[in-house]
Amino acid sequence: MTDPVIVGVDGSASSLGAVVVAAREAHLRGAPLRIVHAFGHGAGHLPGEAPPWNPAGHGLGPMTHGAPARAEERAREIVPDIEITRSVVPGQALEVLEIESRSASLAVVGSRGLGGFTGLLLGSTAVQLAAHGRCPLMVVRGRPDPAGPVVLAVDGSPAGEAAAWFAFAEAALREAPLVALHVWNTWSERAYEGPGDPLNAVVSDVDRLSTEERRLLDGTVAPRQQAFPQVEVERRLVRSRIRPALLDATRGAQLVVVGARGRGGFTGLLLGSVSQALLHHAHCPVAIARGGE
Repeated sequence: MTDPVIVGVDGSASSLGAVVVAAREAHLRGAPLRIVHAFGHGAGHLPGEAPPWNPAGHGLGPMTHGAPARAEERAREIVPDIEITRSVVPGQALEVLEIESRSASLAVVGSRGLGGFTGLLLGSTAVQLAAHGRCPLMVVRGRPDPAGPVVLAVDGSPAGEAAAWFAFAEAALREAPLVALHVWNTWSERAYEGPGDPLNAVVSDVDRLSTEERRLLDGTVAPRQQAFPQVEVERRLVRSRIRPALLDATRGAQLVVVGARGRGGFTGLLLGSVSQALLHHAHCPVAIARGGE
């Protein structure tokens, strides 16, 4: 059986929007949908002097039949014959979702929430889940164009390789075109987008660098295009600042896919600055893949 698509719900409008996306993703994959609802505090995460969660003071009925039931009802409105299970678990939302992600094909969350999911994109929860989750993460945000392409951010990193496979598979499932976008600049030679003007930094041979970046793009696309011949692909090589160019490309897209960490940045980081920028500012949903998935 195909691993389930999981979706975090808390009763907010944002999480119900995530349920819609998750139900469609599950349907496309022929996978079951698992609705995950966390309540209370996980061990070691009690705020201040707050007492531990006490089931005697909280009816399990509303938790079991409240937000999760509304989420299931919404999912069945989108895909009536979908297989759905509910996971209502005491604990901190991030911990619960991380555990659930170990046996999932995809995790889906909204960009805002209540309770355990409060401030999802304003704090560290999305960053931590993208870095530590065991399956690709899709954050539902922006105003996607259902007729737009899937945009793949190409960077040649191990996580970027995983992102490329995910993006092609997603485009095939959606029967959508794919834009393989590789943004480079003269900082690319040092694998770092630092201070100064990366468009005009002095390098020994700009033409050579451009050729290498084209080779990187072609090398990423070719094997995936062979595996998914039905996907219409546009290869786009752009010399620009990386984050602004990628954010601009999300306008009119239905999904952007990026690796958790690219070529630049500091060794040991689990989530790169480009991925974080997309989580905060993309104009469409963002899917983040990690190397080794």
